Amino acid sequence: MTKTDDPFDCQSCGETVPFDKVRRTKTIGGLDPTKWQTLCCPSCGSRLQTIYVGE
Repeated sequence: MTKTDDPFDCQSCGETVPFDKVRRTKTIGGLDPTKWQTLCCPSCGSRLQTIYVGE
């Protein structure tokens, strides 16, 4: 599982979001949702990053 203490900067609204506050959503483009998650800004909903979460 991906581990991070670094916050994510939202390019859409400018908010700096800590990892424990991001919204986790299903990925798009055929990625296996048991292995990948898309992290989104809780304020505006924009995608922050897609991360690998498991084998």
